[in-house]
Amino acid sequence: MSEIIVNSALTLRRIVLQQVDAIPEELFDVQPAGFNNTVRWNVGHLVYWADAYMTLCFGSGSGIPSAYAAFFNSGTKPADWTEAPPSKAELLRELSAQLDRFADIAPDRLNAPLAPPLRQGPLEFHAAGELFNFALMHEAMHLAACGSLLKAAVPA
Repeated sequence: MSEIIVNSALTLRRIVLQQVDAIPEELFDVQPAGFNNTVRWNVGHLVYWADAYMTLCFGSGSGIPSAYAAFFNSGTKPADWTEAPPSKAELLRELSAQLDRFADIAPDRLNAPLAPPLRQGPLEFHAAGELFNFALMHEAMHLAACGSLLKAAVPA
């Protein structure tokens, strides 16, 4: 079962890379009415949280620039940015580097217990695989948010 989760992570991240690469950078910072964030924020949020989940699941050190927290952590938004955010090319490099990190996950590591269990709001995760699987759902939700942003930014 754990191998399926790793394979799903690789498949999802390849889809993310393909779809993000296809978005023109001039649309990365469009924030349609009714949206709190942008494509750039959602993509950066994917990078930031994939890194955080890898650290929480496996105790690995962060592989992204420390400045990403101020741009892309939960609760941040482009309206509050005081410095230039990472470019599309930089975000794609980080997404690709994380794909390589996903490929290095030994499936048996997903069975490792989280000690203590991790609580996020009403959720509680007891094993690395539970949390990593949640990370995949989180990634898919933000990829869908990018699609919604693009539909709102470029009406048919």
